[in-house]
Amino acid sequence: MNFRPHDRDEPELNLIPLIDVLIILLIFLVMTTTFAQQTGLEIRLPEARSTAPLSPEKPLAILIDAEGRFLIAGQPVPVATSATIQTALKTAAGEQQDPLILIEADQNSRHQALVLTLEALEQLGFQRISFATVKASPH
Repeated sequence: MNFRPHDRDEPELNLIPLIDVLIILLIFLVMTTTFAQQTGLEIRLPEARSTAPLSPEKPLAILIDAEGRFLIAGQPVPVATSATIQTALKTAAGEQQDPLILIEADQNSRHQALVLTLEALEQLGFQRISFATVKASPH
């Protein structure tokens, strides 16, 4: 009988393949990430020196006042969210698939109100959109 102690090899965890996979995953994530780019351009918004007449079709009017309150086809929208604006637009449009939209936003209204409006119009597939302006005074 052999009573000598046997040297048993302890099982080792080979980490090299795990590190290789993690490095490849890291490279993949870095290469596929998109970063927001901020531009440093100064933008001057154009003035409306001339206006193009609307088509004879009566437009669906969206009014936005300085406090961010909405009127769509003369009906107030109680809480302005993209969903409530979409619902009001569907109701006002009725059977029309792509009605002519006229946005009349107060010059002091928040940009968020306009963004909500444009989101709702895009979701509904409305593409014929006009903005009401006033003629710029000559300088």
